[in-house]
Amino acid sequence: MKGFMKEFKEFALKGNVLDMAVGVIIGGAFSTIVKSLVDDIIMPLLGMILGKINIATLALTIPNPLGGEAVSLAYGAFLQNVLNFFFIALAVFCIVKAANVVSKKKEEKPEEPKPSKEEILLTEIRDALREKH
Repeated sequence: MKGFMKEFKEFALKGNVLDMAVGVIIGGAFSTIVKSLVDDIIMPLLGMILGKINIATLALTIPNPLGGEAVSLAYGAFLQNVLNFFFIALAVFCIVKAANVVSKKKEEKPEEPKPSKEEILLTEIRDALREKH
């Protein structure tokens, strides 16, 4: 049992696992922000444009041919979730694209070329001549 706990501790404290945990937590918080953006800002505006329709409440009621309760298909909630996914994916794409631009700029910085043997020799000769005068 001690060996199992030691192995689990090593696994749980690896950098990749901690990075992933932080990513999941931040992703959850980001998801709620985007959901609020869609639910509270975009959807009311879209509803206003479409004639005061609340997309999230759209549903299709199908009567039960067997005589039971009617079945309600809440396709508006599905559309809402599709839009949430779309905006989250769009935001993540923009963040990744911006990160790629920043990292590409860092990679593009050219290293200073190393001086050739001739330049090194000429520099030594110049320095030696300066010392004589």
